[in-house]
Amino acid sequence: MKKRILALLLTLALFGAGCATVGREFPAHSVNNIIIGETDRSEIRRMFGEPWRTGIEDGQKTWTYAHYRYSLFGPEQTSDLLIRFDDEGKVVSYSFNTTEEKDRME
Repeated sequence: MKKRILALLLTLALFGAGCATVGREFPAHSVNNIIIGETDRSEIRRMFGEPWRTGIEDGQKTWTYAHYRYSLFGPEQTSDLLIRFDDEGKVVSYSFNTTEEKDRME
């Protein structure tokens, strides 16, 4: 019963506020400074801080930086950066996506 009440209160709070945020903001403008094969984990940490999420993809360590802001009263604002590292800690590849006009790389 307590869990249902807590879930209801949380739902009401989210709808009352009109928005929800997941992840942490990160400096998207620094994405241009990543150099495949050269930039290492310590440099990525200096540029973006601690990753929001870590994992493994195709046997390679990955760090994810993400910030998703959803609103009932306006457009969603999302940005995410996924970085893959080799065994030596150098960037093998990365993927950056955003809906933020100011951070688009066209």
